Amino acid sequence: MRVSCLQDNLSKGLSIVGRAVTTRSTLPVLANILASTDNSRLRLSATNLELGITCWIGAKVEEEGSTTIPAKTIVDLVNALPNDRVDMALTDRTHTMNIKCGSYNNDIKCIDANDFPLLPSAETEGAIEINVQDLREMIEHVVFAAATDDARPVLTGVEFRVDGTEMSLAAADGFRLAVRNGSLSSPADEPVTAIIPGRALTELGRIFGDQDDTVAMTLLPGRSQVIFQLNDVELVSQLIEGTYPDYQQLIPGSYVTRSVLSTVEFRNACRAASIFAREAAYTARLKIVPGGDSDPGTIQVSAQSPETGSNETVVDATVEGDPVEIAFNVRYLVDVLTVIDTPHVALETSGPSSPGLIRPIGRDDFMSVIMPMHIGV
Repeated sequence: MRVSCLQDNLSKGLSIVGRAVTTRSTLPVLANILASTDNSRLRLSATNLELGITCWIGAKVEEEGSTTIPAKTIVDLVNALPNDRVDMALTDRTHTMNIKCGSYNNDIKCIDANDFPLLPSAETEGAIEINVQDLREMIEHVVFAAATDDARPVLTGVEFRVDGTEMSLAAADGFRLAVRNGSLSSPADEPVTAIIPGRALTELGRIFGDQDDTVAMTLLPGRSQVIFQLNDVELVSQLIEGTYPDYQQLIPGSYVTRSVLSTVEFRNACRAASIFAREAAYTARLKIVPGGDSDPGTIQVSAQSPETGSNETVVDATVEGDPVEIAFNVRYLVDVLTVIDTPHVALETSGPSSPGLIRPIGRDDFMSVIMPMHIGV
């Protein structure tokens, strides 16, 4: 194997695939990145057996070949190299990769590419074409609500549904729910329902960056894996087996109190409250008061801690219905308010023991439900 490429391109490719590298496996090769020639390109791949990422970069290939290189070593080294041409030459007998760039000359011990797990490739037939900007925003709107512990593995995933031109993503961790709807430019061949790990979608969102194109989503036969293809990058992920909860029954169908207020002011008030709520299970109280004939309604956001002190912020709001005092995990409020991009947001609830429903004003494709916390005397 003998190949040359630009340091900048190699660094970007390694940063993309390096997110799939694991350091906790009993298989040493999983701590490596597969480097192989592919026509006039260099193919980089990494996997932790649940998530795999492949990236192609432009290169001058003088001799075909492949090997696996320790990820931490190659990433750190390439980032330290000057922005110049990188020459890579593999000695098959010793499995040693020589890397030269300017005055830098390095030898890295590698592992045979035959030991690296085979990553599946997608067929273009039957792929679902999704606008990158739409999918990136949909992921951002729901993935924060997926569970991060494995107590209920199905909740660490995001339910992905496609039916005709309609598409939806939903995530829940038992305490909150986020649902985002979207549409496809062309209908899918058949309805699709899959539970995709939240981490895989998070990595996919990072890969998208600021790109503006389409991504092809393919469910492999047996539907145990999904592949996303975008330009020179492929991401393959295992699907989560199981049945996703029927979250529709968690969405309140009515409310007693509805408050409309500034998204930024509400978010800032919650961020301030979170500083004082850390030692109190992140509990923040919301005291919602309707306005009078001349006075606006208000939402008072407060938190207190015996160790830290107390906080109170009053935000003007348009309040319909009865006054109510309710408590939420303030981190959940911050999470959802951070991804809402409309100037105003609505908070709907039916009492201190009922869930709160948050909707952006001006769009009906997103909602989030947050369960209340117990308010002590």
